[in-house]
Amino acid sequence: MKIVLALGGNALGNTPDEQWYLVKQTARSIVDLIQDGHDVIIAHGNGPQVGMINLAMETASKSPANTPEMPFPECGAMSQGYIGYHLQNAIREELLNRNIVKSVATIVTQVEVDVNDEAFKNPTKPIGSFYSEEEAQKLTTEKGYQMVEDAGRGWRRVVPSPIPVDVVEKEVVKTLVNQGVVVITVGGGGIPVVKEGNQLKGVAAVIDKDFASEKIAEILDVDYFVVLTAVDRVSIHFGKPNQKDLEVMTVAEAHQYIDEGHFAPGSMLPKVKAAVKFSSSKPGRKAIIASLEKAEDALKGLSGTRVVNE
Repeated sequence: MKIVLALGGNALGNTPDEQWYLVKQTARSIVDLIQDGHDVIIAHGNGPQVGMINLAMETASKSPANTPEMPFPECGAMSQGYIGYHLQNAIREELLNRNIVKSVATIVTQVEVDVNDEAFKNPTKPIGSFYSEEEAQKLTTEKGYQMVEDAGRGWRRVVPSPIPVDVVEKEVVKTLVNQGVVVITVGGGGIPVVKEGNQLKGVAAVIDKDFASEKIAEILDVDYFVVLTAVDRVSIHFGKPNQKDLEVMTVAEAHQYIDEGHFAPGSMLPKVKAAVKFSSSKPGRKAIIASLEKAEDALKGLSGTRVVNE
């Protein structure tokens, strides 16, 4: 089967050393699926990593070296390369350890968004470092940033989170997948760009990696879209005495649970919405939400939550 795996950025750690250690474990589970004969395409988040890069560049710009500030799309591109470098090396090593001959490649991927997307009118995605209220007001005045108070820890810049329209490098990804290459793509939701004639212009935004992963899953017409998370199954009444783990969730049930507020924004909600979108996009398409360690079992129906369009 052809499978898109959507890895969370938080599962990859917060430091280079931590990430290097974690991707080696991640690679084992991915190669388990490859060894079973599946074609695997990997997408991933980049929340901690792009925040770290953005903060480092901000700090450097204030140093005596007078390092130039780095635009946010470029920080996203850096995170794609940094995470992809670790992932592709770990997967390559694990493949070789099992005598599996396959190439692995990371594609620096741009994802087109609509300049008229409503998200640009209402930025909601916090990025970068925390500031005092006074510093936040100065950034708003001097740079036009939109700043919000975030979880009582200070003020942060917020950027739009638009819906992906298309994947610019989709034909390259298709070609590599058809040649049997293990492809890592739409990292961090992709570098958000808008079209201006023949030019692709990066915008200060963050595309949700679950929606970008779903978009590439549709484009590649995969059999399974697997959204990986920290829990083995989706639950309603999560963390309460009446918590119920779901083996199967229909699209209609998912909409009901979303309306009832069972899924937290920024956590399970986008995963469920992306799974629903893929399952609804074409008859026969299947979406699963599961933990990485149980991904192989989830494909056999032994773990995870299957989202079905009935």
